[in-house]
Amino acid sequence: MKLISLKICPFVQRVVALLEAKQISYEIEYIDFNQTPAWFLDISPHLQVPVLSSDSGLALFESEAIIEYLDEIVQPLEPNLSPEQRAIDRAWGYQASRLYLPQCSTLRSQNSGLLNSRTDELRDAFTKVEGILGKSPFYKGEHLSNPDVAWLPLLHRAEIIERYTGYDLIQGYPKMKAWQASFIESGLAEKSVPEDFETVFTGFYLSDKTYLGTGIDHAEDNTLVGSGCGG
Repeated sequence: MKLISLKICPFVQRVVALLEAKQISYEIEYIDFNQTPAWFLDISPHLQVPVLSSDSGLALFESEAIIEYLDEIVQPLEPNLSPEQRAIDRAWGYQASRLYLPQCSTLRSQNSGLLNSRTDELRDAFTKVEGILGKSPFYKGEHLSNPDVAWLPLLHRAEIIERYTGYDLIQGYPKMKAWQASFIESGLAEKSVPEDFETVFTGFYLSDKTYLGTGIDHAEDNTLVGSGCGG
C-alpha cells in the first residue's frame, strides 16, 4: 500500500504512526500542493492528505477512515476491547485530531497576543485529557493504544517547539509531559515523520513571519496554515 502525504501534516503523521506501530509494510509519496499532480485530483475528493492507496489500488481518504481500515486488515493494537471501550477510544482520538489545525494556527501566530489566546484555547482541551491520564507511560498503561497514536502528533510538535524556542505548550501538565517523553523515548515519534521533518517543520512554523520564529510582533494576516492537510 502507498500513503500520499505532505511532510508536516499531523493527520498524515497519525496514520504513519499507526502503520509503524503495527509494523505494516507501506510506501510513502510526498506531493507539493503548489504543483498538485493531476492524478491526485482524481483520487482525493477534498484535495487533502492523507490518502492511502490500498493493495487493491483503491484510494482511501480521511485519516479517521484510514485508521479504522488499518484496524480491520491488521490486528488492532488492543484486539479484545469491548464495543464501549472502542467507542471511548475513538472519541478521545477524535478529541486529539480536532486540535491538529488549531495547534498549527497557534504555532503560526504572528504576534504574542494571538499566540497566548490560541494557546489558552488549546489548554482548555489539555486540561481535560490531563484529568484522565494515569501514571503509566502511555494513555492506558505500558503499551500503545489508538488514543496514543492520535495524540502523538500534538505532543511531538510541542516537544520540537519547546526545544527550539523554550515555549512550552503543555507547561503545567505533568502527566502530559510524561506522556510526551514516553513518545520520544519509544522512538515512534521519529519513525512517524520523514528524516528532514524538523527542518521543514521549523522552516514553516519558526519562519520570519511568526512570533515564535522571531520573538517580534507582526501584523496579522490571512496566511493559510497547511493547505491540503485535511482530516
